[in-house]
Amino acid sequence: MHTRAIPHSQEPLPVVGFGTWQTFDIGDDAREFERRKQVLAILFEAGGKVIDTSPMYGSAEAVVGRLLTDMQAHAKAFLATKVWTTGRAAGVRQMEASLANFQTRTIDLMQIHNLLDWRTHLATLRAWKDEGRFRYIGLTHYTVAELDSLAAIIANEPVDFVQFGYSLNVREAEARLLPLAAERGVAVIINQPFDSGHLFAKVRGKPLPPWAAEVDCTSWAQFFLKFILGHSAVTCVIPGTAKPEHARDNVAAGVGRLPNAAQRQRMLAYWEAELR
Repeated sequence: MHTRAIPHSQEPLPVVGFGTWQTFDIGDDAREFERRKQVLAILFEAGGKVIDTSPMYGSAEAVVGRLLTDMQAHAKAFLATKVWTTGRAAGVRQMEASLANFQTRTIDLMQIHNLLDWRTHLATLRAWKDEGRFRYIGLTHYTVAELDSLAAIIANEPVDFVQFGYSLNVREAEARLLPLAAERGVAVIINQPFDSGHLFAKVRGKPLPPWAAEVDCTSWAQFFLKFILGHSAVTCVIPGTAKPEHARDNVAAGVGRLPNAAQRQRMLAYWEAELR
């Protein structure tokens, strides 16, 4: 799998990881636990590392921790989670719980979820990063309305990562946030790469254009993910799935040729003219 350097450290990060919203909230279901083990095994076998979760996602955080322990795979993962509460004390309790859920002493990336009480939490994140409890810190949101808020913060506050939604169908981040992240040396994680499934609804029953083979696309999922990865400011994209066959399809987007600027423009023009 391709990697991109995290700007603040130059550590290489594989370009396709997995999100866990809804898909890993399985509680103690043993059968579903085994299926998620297959999903993570596919990620690791492909060279992927990033697993993104949150206390907001029900049992997902604890499930990821149990999976990694069961698979003896903590060293293979780049663990990203979030703080999602109000007040310093509540944030500290939640982040302590995240460490316990992951069954680890260090979390790779702690993010402030949806900017909730971000000023309060950012001070704690910086202190814990200095102590070695977090390797990187960042901010997230999922709505277009808050892209300018993310941009305003990273323009003035030193953070390592920013996470937001971006897809072939939702491209507002191209106007300011993606160029600013590149300028400020902030790594970018993309959520909602399939626009909550809306992209697939548009292409159901339709074949890929023959020229998609020029960027080694064999499925629509790869077409959508490679369009995102063709943007030089993007560090990693995190599609979510509970299905091993979809996991295998998604990680394949990080392998082979990625589109250059002209090819991305052709993908976009095809989407606008033929599919949207």
